[in-house]
Amino acid sequence: MDENMNMNEEERVTDQAKAWLQENLRVIVSFFIVAAIALGIYSYSQRADETIDSADDMTVATESETMDSIKTADVKANDQSKTVTTPKELSRETEGSFIETATKGDGTTHLARRALANYLEKSPDSSLTGEHKVYVEDYLRKQLKERGPLAVGQSAEFSKDMIRQAIDHSKQLSDKQLQNLKKYSSRVAAYRS
Repeated sequence: MDENMNMNEEERVTDQAKAWLQENLRVIVSFFIVAAIALGIYSYSQRADETIDSADDMTVATESETMDSIKTADVKANDQSKTVTTPKELSRETEGSFIETATKGDGTTHLARRALANYLEKSPDSSLTGEHKVYVEDYLRKQLKERGPLAVGQSAEFSKDMIRQAIDHSKQLSDKQLQNLKKYSSRVAAYRS
């Protein structure tokens, strides 16, 4: 009798569990769908945070005084930044310029950054900080005739004289102007010290 009662009890519990599962199946499936979507969004946002350093065509919106009235500043700092490495087929050097070719996701700032890195590889300047480099790449970007989005394979030419001129201008920035550029240089992995 005890054994029969245990079997009936087990069947009753099993039947109750099945009934509860059938009644709440829609809620359970909805919960798993919402959880999967939330996990996907979290994963995507984490990946987006990792790639923010290579955001498309970061525009430096400095105060108008940064570009218009350049003050002399004696800036001597050691540059401990990483070198931006570029495959040779994306960068060509001529006698008077660097020709940079766009890849997927590249904007004019990316090309200017590569041209500056190539220039500094040939003519190192340890007095340039990340802030100076941000100014230089923005200066170079604004000198390009082609503005707007770049197609993959599109090239831009940066003259060595123009790069030298931009570096010279960057060394005349005031401490206040350099401080303003710090918020942009901190976004570029290669310029973080």
